[in-house]
Order: sequence, then structure tokens, then C-alpha cells
Amino acid sequence: MKKILISAVLLSSFMAYAGGFRVSLQGVKQLAMAHTSAHAEDASVAFFNPAGMSFIPAKFSVAAGGFGIKSEITYQNLSTLKSYSTDNPLGTPVYAAVAYKVIPNVSLGFSFTTPFGSTVEWPNDFSGKELVQKIELKAFFFQPMVSVKLAPWVSFGGSFIYAKGTVDQTKAVTQLGGTLNILDDKAHGTGFGFGFYFQPNSKLDVSVAYRSPVDMKADDGVATFNISPALFSNPTLNLDANGQDKFKAVLPLVDEFTIGATYKLTTKWQVSGDFNYSGWDRYQNLTLDFEKAKVGNVASDPTILRSPRNWHNTKTFRVGTQYMLTENLAGRLGYYHDESPYDDKNFIPDSPSFDANVITGGFGYKYKSFGIDLAGGYNFQKSRKVNNVNSDFYGQAKAKAYYFGLGLSFNAF
Repeated sequence: MKKILISAVLLSSFMAYAGGFRVSLQGVKQLAMAHTSAHAEDASVAFFNPAGMSFIPAKFSVAAGGFGIKSEITYQNLSTLKSYSTDNPLGTPVYAAVAYKVIPNVSLGFSFTTPFGSTVEWPNDFSGKELVQKIELKAFFFQPMVSVKLAPWVSFGGSFIYAKGTVDQTKAVTQLGGTLNILDDKAHGTGFGFGFYFQPNSKLDVSVAYRSPVDMKADDGVATFNISPALFSNPTLNLDANGQDKFKAVLPLVDEFTIGATYKLTTKWQVSGDFNYSGWDRYQNLTLDFEKAKVGNVASDPTILRSPRNWHNTKTFRVGTQYMLTENLAGRLGYYHDESPYDDKNFIPDSPSFDANVITGGFGYKYKSFGIDLAGGYNFQKSRKVNNVNSDFYGQAKAKAYYFGLGLSFNAF
């Protein structure tokens, strides 16, 4: 029984990191218009589609910004009818990008973003504390890129992705009388992106882009049991003098295909739409390889822990609009629907996910070469029944989140 408990605790530590969270906050102007992608006014287009750099109306462009995310998840245990709400700190994803036309038909660029990450903190008396008490996840993407104009109306671009990630999670191990901390700040991986950007006339932009999956390799993770030292030498735990063991794992981040378009209805008014398809079905299984701890479930090697995940691919639909209120001031609105990558029987509190409906809006102001953008959003998520047999976790859950962002841009013509 003790071995089963320990295995479940260790396994759930990585469900959130493997699943991560796709944080759609890589451009303030884009967020105000439902985070749509076919916008080539400045370097912020680089993350969405490197090919878009060819259509930035400037030789040199810089864009940077940051966001605040305030979220709350509420869970009710239907057996006790007691409710618990998270006390999550403010999330702060950031982005920065630069693009430069080396020659008229060739542009080079670089993008830094945080497209995966979250922080979830449950109260100490949370009924699911053996699954999670607190978890903090971050993934940083560094992308050098190039774009080539194939013709006056079409370009092709590609990027190399270097990703670095961290996870820090704490949970209770009640039968051992303490807590378990999972820490890895050296996970890394590589990937690529490419796309085509079309501008067949002055009214229409079309963006088609693909970003590959990234396998984050964790070779030096540390699991620390904050329990009585008398248990460190237990043959099942087999911990060192500090109550620790190392592990290795491959933690996948998903690929994403996007097609988007922006159409100028008039000289002042434009509308945008996007379709995203994300490959969450990579999470069919999750495997951890511990150095010494015999807490696994693979008969041939008890240090290996493997469990089915059964996640599925998802679709996101986005629509946004911009209207020029004055020559320099733009007003923006948007809406998008984002699907959860798992059903009720796979719900877990360290990676809570819901079918989400998000309303966004904001303003943008340009003065000569400089631009400033403000955006906000409200994410109201569909409540769901919790019916996870594998984790013995049942009840119902709901969530809400607020976003706000500030972005700056500079174009040198």
C-alpha cells in the first residue's frame, strides 16, 4: 500500500509539467484582438509566424511587453461538500522580439517568449493535497529566425527553438508524515517553426504557421522527501542522507498549427480570425526513471514509473476586430473559444483545465515610430465534474481568470 501511494504521488508531480499550460500571451496588440496572428505591423509577429517579418513596414522593428494573470480555481468535494479555492500569485509572462531587413527580401529576427507556464497554490487543508499543494511551471522559448520574400505578395520563414524549463512542486505525503518537493530547473529541449505569410493585396493578410513539439529533457531532477530521517533508508524509498533521489524524464511540449487572416473592411476597420490545432495527444503515457528509489510500476525495472495520460488534440477558434478611433488611436475587441485537452476522468488539480471562453479588448496608440498597446481579457471557463478514478479524486470544479498587458514597439523606417 505504501509503495502504491508513493508511486501515485511521484507520478502526479509531473502531470502538470508534461501537460504544461499553453499561455496565449505573446503580443499585447494580438491579445486585444483574441490573440490572432495575421498582424505584421511590428516585430511581435515573429513568434506567431517568422515569415511575417518580411511584411513589417520598417527596416528595423522592436516589440516587447508583459502581462499579468490573476486566476482562481474552486473545487468542491461532493462527499464532504467542503469547497477549496486557490490563492494563486500574479502570473507575469513576458515577450520581446526584434526584426531587421538585411536586404529588401531577407529579414533576420529573434523572439523571446514564455508560451508555457502557470502557478497553482491550494490551501494547506485541501482534500487533494496528496496530489498537489503548490506548483510553479515555466518554459522559456529562444527563437532565432529568418524570413525570405519569395514574391512581392508571399514570404517564407523559419525558426530554431531552444527551450529551457523549470518546475517546483510541493505536495503532502500523509502516510509518511511529511511533504514531497519536486524540483528541476535545468530541463531543456529544441524544436523548430516555419510558416508562409501572404499579402495578395492591400486589404488582406493571411498567415499559415507550424511550431513543432519540444521534448524537454530533465536529466538532473531532484525529489526531496521532507519526512523523518529514519525513513530515508527504507528499501522502497532508498533515499540519500538528505532525503533525496534523482530522476530523468522527457517532458513534452505540444506542437501547434495555426491559420489566420486579417481583412480591412474599410481604411479604418479590420477583422481577424484564427484557427489553432494543438497536438496534446502526445500525452498518452508519461515515464519517469529514478536513480535509486524503487517506486515504479514496471515489473522489469522497479525504478521506472509509467502511467497512461490519454489526452487528446484540441482546437481553438478566434475572432477579433480593430477600429481606428482617430488617426493614431485604435480600439480593439476579440473573442476566442479554447478546448480542454482532457475529459472529466483525467482531471487533476495540479494541471486544471476547462473549456474556456475568453473576451478581450484594448487600445493602441502610435506616435511617429513609437507605439504603445494596452489589453485586457476575461476568461470564463465551463465548470466540470471531477471523476478521476486513477487519482481517487472526485467532485466538481470551476475557474475564472483575468488578463491585462502593456506592450511597446518601435519601427525605424
